[in-house]
Amino acid sequence: MYRCWSETNMPATYCVNIVLLACYGGLVESKVVDARQSPRKFPDGFLFGAATAAYQIEGAWNKDGKSESIWDKTCHMVPSPIADGSSGDIANDSYHLYKRDVEMMRELGLDFYRFSIAWTRIFPTAYADKINEAGVAYYNNLIDELLKYNIQPMITIYHWDLPQNIQDLGGWTNPNIIDWYTDYARVLFELFGDRVKYWITVNEPREICRQGYGKGSLAPLYTMSGFGDYICGKNLLLAHAKAYHIYDKEYRPKQNGTIFISISAARYEPNSDSEEDIKAAEDANMFDWGMYAHPIFFESGDYPQIVKDRIAQKSAEQGYPRSRLPEFTPEEIDYLRGTSDLFGLNHYSTHLTYRNESVIGYYKVPSYDDDLSIISYASPDWLTGSHPRIKTTPWGFYNLLRKISESYNNVPIFITENGYATYEGLEDDDRVYHFKEYLGAVLDAINDGSDIRGYTPWSLMDNFEWLQGYTQRFGLYEVDYSSPERTRTPRKSAFLYKEILRTKSLDKDYEPKLTSMTIDEGH
Repeated sequence: MYRCWSETNMPATYCVNIVLLACYGGLVESKVVDARQSPRKFPDGFLFGAATAAYQIEGAWNKDGKSESIWDKTCHMVPSPIADGSSGDIANDSYHLYKRDVEMMRELGLDFYRFSIAWTRIFPTAYADKINEAGVAYYNNLIDELLKYNIQPMITIYHWDLPQNIQDLGGWTNPNIIDWYTDYARVLFELFGDRVKYWITVNEPREICRQGYGKGSLAPLYTMSGFGDYICGKNLLLAHAKAYHIYDKEYRPKQNGTIFISISAARYEPNSDSEEDIKAAEDANMFDWGMYAHPIFFESGDYPQIVKDRIAQKSAEQGYPRSRLPEFTPEEIDYLRGTSDLFGLNHYSTHLTYRNESVIGYYKVPSYDDDLSIISYASPDWLTGSHPRIKTTPWGFYNLLRKISESYNNVPIFITENGYATYEGLEDDDRVYHFKEYLGAVLDAINDGSDIRGYTPWSLMDNFEWLQGYTQRFGLYEVDYSSPERTRTPRKSAFLYKEILRTKSLDKDYEPKLTSMTIDEGH
């Protein structure tokens, strides 16, 4: 029988539900019955919000001075790489319907709203030579509408929609992007920092680099794995650090805000209790998120040693004169260390992991996948929605939260995305179950010592889901894309979330009902 490692402090209620799979000796987790008392209160000051991103909801892709981003270009390719041939040209039309968006937040009772700013709506040339006043007005109106109802704006400076003008010069593989990005960040601090107290520098560096420059599964659709993804990662981290230092030295003294990065982190669990599988899982975690978290949060800085060693070894075996992973100088290591007030965490998936002779020759050489050389999979018994890689595995989320806390001196964690994909329809019982279980895992991690400050479901409403278009729905609110008004209607999960926010507690016995959504007194 699989043993629960003492170093993870996995709650017994999770451990007893883990059994061995016959295939590969892997792990499968049945529905967890939490023996702790219900309802369970969240700590005082714990914040609840919801999230979106500019390209996914705003529409108005070429209106009022906005210029072309890499996602505009990708969506207009012929043939279309988008699953349903759609685009974000109109999306949820939040550029015009932002007041309805804020009304939804009031219905839920949100403490904050996480949204991003479109670089091309502020800088039409992509550079700081010209500021688009119509774009500034839109975000000012949104921020003021939020604050009117005591909803704190949490701004993501960069959420994947790079100006095409910059991509034409290499995008995140061009080291000049460090200055171009921080010129943009500085203008946002100047324009909105008097009212915005939460800043996220970059959303999901792994997805930007590995999927955008390595696998070709996100814009700009480059397939340069083993080179482009690593170059991107170094430049992106240094750009983040420079924005942090600019804010910390020049703006924090007068604006008194918080600034951090949001890192996506899957949880890789060993397929068995063999030493090789345990090592494979640890290596996968370090490649997946440690590569971006260690330089910022680890006391000695720099990339994880296993990442540096494996890429250097593979590079040497392949005949390269140096590692394909660009090194940080000692000065850059010092510059990066500590450049985040919180650990912003986006989490969706847990994977079972192993490494054996079947990996030899399995991946393209050179590549990130070959450098890591593991195989990961998910149990078919895990609850799955419309996205095949997003499974309901709250025990994996718990283990991830504890691992981050233990690795980085109990850094404050702010969960900036967590969600579950479904198809159309308001009866989203699987999402209701998912949120209950994952918020239960958050409370378990808090109970066991993790310093977790807030939770953000992805997403407030359905939106354009990148290469999947509108085929996957993540929203607390369903959006009718056949309607010119893009009508938003609350799902069952919205009523669950509203009750959690109202009571600041989690009652797993609470069963939400589809009724009319109203705004509570005081919101």
